[in-house]
Amino acid sequence: MKITIKSMALAASVLATFNATAEDNFQRAYDSITAADIAKHVKEVASDRYMGRSPTGPGEKLTLDYLTKQFTSYGFKPGNGDSFLQAVELVEIVGNEDQVLTIGGKAYEYRKDMVTGTSRTSEFEQLKNSELVFVGYGINAPEYNWNDYAGIDMKGKTAVILVNDPGYESGDPELFQGTTMTYYGRWTYKYEEASRQGAAGAIIIHETAPASYPWTVVENSWTGPQYGLWKEDGNKGRVAVEGWIQHEVAKEIFDKAGLNFDKLKKQAMKKPTSVELGGLTASVDVKSKVKKSTSYNFIATLPGDKAADEHIMYTAHWDHLGVDTTKKGDQIYNGAHDNATGIGGILEIGQAYAELKQPLSRSVTILAVTAEEQGLLGSRYYAENPVLPLNKTVAVINMDSLNVLGKVKDISVTGLGKSEMDDYLTTAATKQNRSVTKGKNPSAGYYYRSDHFNFAKVGVPALYAGGGNDPLDEETAKYRKKMNLIVRGCYHQPCDKYRSSWDLTGAQQDVQLFFEVGYTIANSQDWPNWSKTSEFKRQK
Repeated sequence: MKITIKSMALAASVLATFNATAEDNFQRAYDSITAADIAKHVKEVASDRYMGRSPTGPGEKLTLDYLTKQFTSYGFKPGNGDSFLQAVELVEIVGNEDQVLTIGGKAYEYRKDMVTGTSRTSEFEQLKNSELVFVGYGINAPEYNWNDYAGIDMKGKTAVILVNDPGYESGDPELFQGTTMTYYGRWTYKYEEASRQGAAGAIIIHETAPASYPWTVVENSWTGPQYGLWKEDGNKGRVAVEGWIQHEVAKEIFDKAGLNFDKLKKQAMKKPTSVELGGLTASVDVKSKVKKSTSYNFIATLPGDKAADEHIMYTAHWDHLGVDTTKKGDQIYNGAHDNATGIGGILEIGQAYAELKQPLSRSVTILAVTAEEQGLLGSRYYAENPVLPLNKTVAVINMDSLNVLGKVKDISVTGLGKSEMDDYLTTAATKQNRSVTKGKNPSAGYYYRSDHFNFAKVGVPALYAGGGNDPLDEETAKYRKKMNLIVRGCYHQPCDKYRSSWDLTGAQQDVQLFFEVGYTIANSQDWPNWSKTSEFKRQK
C-alpha cells in the first residue's frame, strides 16, 4: 500500500477526531458526578429504615438490594460468577453487660471504667487472678530493634498496653516513623501480638490524643454485638479476654502497684519496657451469647474489552453499628458520614462509568464490604479469599467518610508517598487547580484503619484520599469551622445522620478525581507500584 501525504493527513484527522470524541466522552461521564446525586444515595442508606446497617441485621438486605438495583441499572455484571455477593462467615459475640473487672480489690464498672470481651467463639471466658504486666506499647518489631516482651513468659498473665507507638508522644523521628503511626500502634496489632506471646489477657490503656478518639467511641464500638471471622478452632489462638481501661483507671492501678504511670510511660517511649505491676492480678468473667451468621460483600464488575482479566477496584464499606437498645432516646447508629457517604461515592463512580460510550480496556470492579467497623473483617476476608486474582488487581481506590465540608484547594492523601497512585491523583487534582497534601493527623494511623489496608498487606497498591484542609473561600471556611465540630462529635454516635445542610460539593470534587484516576489506569497498560520507602510490595 502506497502511503501518500493525503492518506497521512486523513489518518491524522481520524485520530484527532477519535481523541476529541474520547475526551468528550470522558468529560460527560466526569460531569455526571454531582453533589445532589451523592446526597440522594446517602439520604437513602442512612435512613432509619436501614436500622444502622449492622452486618446480618435487618438493614443488610436493604443495603445489598439497593446496591444490586443501582449497579444493574448502570450495566455492571455480577462480580462473583453469576452473583453480586460473596458470603462472609461471621461469628457474632454479645458480651454480658454486668461484667466487673476486679483489680487490687476494687471492682471496675463496665462501660464507665472499662470494656472487656472476647474474640473467642465461646460462651464463657475469664481471667482469674491473672498477673498484670505492663509491656509498654506491646510491640515486637525486629526491624526497629524493639521488643517489649523480651525475656517475659506471658503464659497466664495479662498484658497492660499503651495505645499508639513510641514515636507518637516522644516526637523522636528516629523511633519507628516519628509521629506518624505505624501498624504497631493499632489496637488490632496489640491484641494479635499479646496472643502470639501466649498471654491470657490484653488490656489497652485508653488516652484520647494518642488513640485519636474519645472514650465514648470505645464504649459504643466495643460493646453490644461484636463480630469476627468464623474459625473452626473457635479462635483459640486469641487471648481469652481483651479490653480497654480508662486512663485514670490505669493511673490508679499503677499507684496501687507502687509505680508511677507517667514515669514508666516516658521510659516506654524511649526503650522496650516491661514491668510486673507489683503482684496485682485481674479477674473478670465474660459470658457471651454466640451466634454464627453469614454476611456479604457486594461485588460488581464492568468488563473491559482488551484486558478484561485486569481490574481497577473501588472499595467502600456498607456497614455501620446498627441499633443499641440499651440507649435512652435515639438508638440507631445511622452512619451517614461513616460510611453512607462512601457508598454514595461508589454509586456515583458506577453511574459515571455507565455514561461512557466507549468500552474501557481493563475492567472496573466495585467492592462494597461488610464488617469494617468490627476490624476490617469483610475486606480481610476478601483479601484472604479473593474472587479476582490479586496479581490481576491493578490498584485499589478506597472511599471512607467523604468530605461533607465543602470545596477545598487541596486533597489530603492518607499515606502520601507510599505508592505511585499518588502520581495519578496529582495529575487529576491539577486539573481541578488543587494541590496534593499529606493526610492530617498521621499519628492517628488512618492508613491502617480502613479497608484498603488489607489490600496493601497483600501487595496491591491502594489509594486512600479525600477532603483537604484549605477551604476554597472565606464563606466555606466559616461553614467548615461550624460543621466540622458537629461531624467530629458525631463519630460513632447516633447523631451521625444525613443533614441537608451538608455541603457535598467537596465530595463531588473527590469522587470526580477518583473516577479520573481509575479511568486513566483502566485505559493504560501501567501497573502502579509501591515506593521504595513503603513497607508494602507487590506479590509475585
